[in-house]
Amino acid sequence: MNGRNWLIWAVMFLVLLLMVHYVSSSGPSTSVDRLTYSQFSEQLDSGNISSITFEGEKATGTTAGGDAYIVAVPQTIQPTVADRAEASGINVEFKPEEDMPLLLSIFINLLPFALLLALLFFAMRQMQGGNGKAMGFGKSRAKLLTERHGRITFDDVAGIDEAKEELEEIVDYLKDPMRFQRLGGKIPKGALLVGPPGTGKTLLARAIAGEANVPFFTISGSDFVEMFVGVGASRVRDMFEQAKKNAPCIIFIDEIDAVGRSRGAGLGGGNDEREQTLNQLLVEMDGFETNEGIILIAATNRPDVLDPALLRPGRFDRQVVVPNPDLVGREKILSVHIKKVPLGPDVNIRTIARGTPGFSGADLANLVNEAALLAARRNKRLVTNKEFEDAKDKIMMGAERRSMVMSEKEKRNTAYHEAGHAIVALTVPESDPVHKATIIPRGRALGLVMQLPEADKYSMNYVQMTSRLAVMMGGRVAEELQFGKEQVTSGAASDIEQATKLARRMVTQWGYSDKLGFVAYGENQDEVFLGHSVSRTQNISEETAQLIDEEVKRLVNDGYLEAKRILTERRDGWQAIAAALLEYETLTGEEINQLLNGGKIVRDDPFDKPQDPPSSVPSTGAPSSDGSKGKEGDAPDGEPQNA
Repeated sequence: MNGRNWLIWAVMFLVLLLMVHYVSSSGPSTSVDRLTYSQFSEQLDSGNISSITFEGEKATGTTAGGDAYIVAVPQTIQPTVADRAEASGINVEFKPEEDMPLLLSIFINLLPFALLLALLFFAMRQMQGGNGKAMGFGKSRAKLLTERHGRITFDDVAGIDEAKEELEEIVDYLKDPMRFQRLGGKIPKGALLVGPPGTGKTLLARAIAGEANVPFFTISGSDFVEMFVGVGASRVRDMFEQAKKNAPCIIFIDEIDAVGRSRGAGLGGGNDEREQTLNQLLVEMDGFETNEGIILIAATNRPDVLDPALLRPGRFDRQVVVPNPDLVGREKILSVHIKKVPLGPDVNIRTIARGTPGFSGADLANLVNEAALLAARRNKRLVTNKEFEDAKDKIMMGAERRSMVMSEKEKRNTAYHEAGHAIVALTVPESDPVHKATIIPRGRALGLVMQLPEADKYSMNYVQMTSRLAVMMGGRVAEELQFGKEQVTSGAASDIEQATKLARRMVTQWGYSDKLGFVAYGENQDEVFLGHSVSRTQNISEETAQLIDEEVKRLVNDGYLEAKRILTERRDGWQAIAAALLEYETLTGEEINQLLNGGKIVRDDPFDKPQDPPSSVPSTGAPSSDGSKGKEGDAPDGEPQNA
């Protein structure tokens, strides 16, 4: 229990004692007659008094009728009254007056003031929000990290070896600075960790704290910014003052873009408080006063918005990129996270790593956790490959919506739509292998075909792009060939949108149009305004815009014609896949190849058996708001999207 709780209980206890005291002193008692001295003297002479007790200058007792009385009798005449009473045979008693102890009297008199001061002190502590001192707004909120339990070291960081090596050198310098200073080397003043969310930037910082035997202060960028101008700058000064007293030490600022954005940029003008805070941070890092022995490590996933003065050497000497891990890195990260998970004999870590391209470290940790939860839900003692596959599908494609029901006609449309995607993906050149096809609704899609690359890809060539356009058009073409143009559904809306985006990038950014040449059109067209993307068409003439639209239409139409040719030639194949999807709802890539080679599907796992008809256990869903059935498309910057 902390000091604040003790204070609360003490105040409550004192208030309770005070209430008991007043209640006991002012509570109801037997009725007492207050007599004047004259009335008392008359009753004494008439024999109506049965007992007298003198205590100080008051006398109490009872009358002959048994009533209690009280009367004030000066001490000078008390002996005379006592003699008269004894002469009449009345019992007389003298009691010494009990004076209250001096300390108790002082305590009772000062108790209300003490309670008032305690309540004021408690209210001030509450208003400060735990800063520890009155008016502590300008004090640093950096916390000194001392991890005795759950300590993270570099052994717990996997998959980002290059970034780890850069930071290991900083730790080595702090442990043995003379090793580097002999050759004239100076300690780096700052290191900026840059990478997408979930790649392990904060984990790296915790590993530095676990490895380096030096004080480690941690704070978030948002902790500097307040509604009062100047508070953030004051906190920066106080933070570096604390760091100087503990040098050599490390300061870690998470999400530094909250305070380090470019000055004077953006819509609506700058924020004076944030800019003052940034100015003070720049001065502390590399101003007239040198802060020797203080290393500043910051993390952000938005390096493009940081102020250029913050990024220059002398402030952040190193910019360490923490990217999404590659195949080998994902395998190492999975090995770290599955240490506490009992695995089945059929689990192959490399296979799981190959099937998770583009996953960050946080995504892989979530994958292992989801697989463990699925195994527990199914009352299994080991986490098998089935759980990992289902967990991966849930993360990449969304949770299954088996509770939604759609008609048999819509289910047939979806099956033929996805079969068209699958057969085109297996036919076009340089296409990623088909991993799975399903007509079970997931997320916003009624069905989808997932393609997984055999290795990590960082770029795409022209053949791969045109093949992807054909794959995207495969679903629409399949519906046309099977049901006719009049019965084509809106399920290809997402496919058409993704195909258009890919074709436009091919024309305007990657130079795949002979008519437009190797010129970038519409570069940086998308701007963010109030959280929404706004497109611009500056510096492009109407003729050029029309030519771009024509080239985009040509590329998409070529993909459509290629998909139509393939589906016409391999009609029996995609109809067999559609029939199997209607029966089993989900097919793996191996099962699709078996069907195309004339084989049959054999399943033993109870979780892989076909579901009951929709009348008893609904297994499909209604169309989404945009009618999309799949997610086949390309990710931004031309990287393949695995769906």
